[in-house]
Amino acid sequence: MKTKRILAAAAIAVLATLAGGYASHMFFNRSAHLATAPAQPNAVEQLWTAAVTNPDGASQSLSRFKGHAVVVNFWASWCAPCVEEMPELVALHHEYAKKGVQFIGLGVDSEQNVKAFLQKVNVDYPVYVTGFGGAELARAFGNQAGGLPFTVVIDANGVVRSTKLGQIQQKELRQTLDAL
Repeated sequence: MKTKRILAAAAIAVLATLAGGYASHMFFNRSAHLATAPAQPNAVEQLWTAAVTNPDGASQSLSRFKGHAVVVNFWASWCAPCVEEMPELVALHHEYAKKGVQFIGLGVDSEQNVKAFLQKVNVDYPVYVTGFGGAELARAFGNQAGGLPFTVVIDANGVVRSTKLGQIQQKELRQTLDAL
């Protein structure tokens, strides 16, 4: 009798865990989908003219990337999913740099936090600081929720090819990049 109760309790626990995981998956995917909209027509131009600095505080221009295929990743040092996906983005950067794709990190954070983060984590593609202005720039690309991470792929002609709210999926991003 005691064994049957233990087995029944274990079965209920497993079912509850599976149901919770499924509900969480469905909620997250639906929320991410509802939180994005098409990019504004001038979003790419806003990117090229955005006020950014390097982690040392020197003013920089993103216009030098105009005419190149770029992957723009909006992130913050306090965002756990952002930190988790950094090694994947670095690996993809290495793979696709040979094909002319440039990765850019835009820290929606303070210069101090970005600089401290980069001293701990090796990110070898250009990283700039946007401060809170980065959230507005991400909204121009359709990130209505203002969530992070948020990744945008822009082709060499300045056309937004994809946006992704939440952690990247390597397979998805590779498909987009391979089609450029």
